[in-house]
Amino acid sequence: MSTSSSSFKVLVIDDSNTIRRSAEIFLKQGGHEVLLAEDGFDALAKVNDFQPQLIFCDILMPRLDGYQTSAIIKRNVRFADTPIVMLSSKDGVFDKARGRMVGCEEYLTKPFTKDQLLQTVQKLGKAVG
Repeated sequence: MSTSSSSFKVLVIDDSNTIRRSAEIFLKQGGHEVLLAEDGFDALAKVNDFQPQLIFCDILMPRLDGYQTSAIIKRNVRFADTPIVMLSSKDGVFDKARGRMVGCEEYLTKPFTKDQLLQTVQKLGKAVG
């Protein structure tokens, strides 16, 4: 890869196969290492081994929603400073506020573009990298 931007380990948590796949394609095109999780429990099982530098997390998921998943990840000392970006199909003020309460740094409305996704990674990745 001869890109000037840094490469980051990114975890994408979403129960939609379409969203997971498009995020994976966009992120890999941006030169990032990607791991996918289909729900909160799946993510919690993978997060320790993968140790992502950035996490994209859907809000509306079965069993464990995005807020709960993010709160659990943030409670772990190792991931307290890992940026989490909430993914939602609705652009609500309440959702953004609730996301911030559980420690989420950003909010991206679905469907997102490749540019939006990669810009978010660059912006937040700098903070941790």
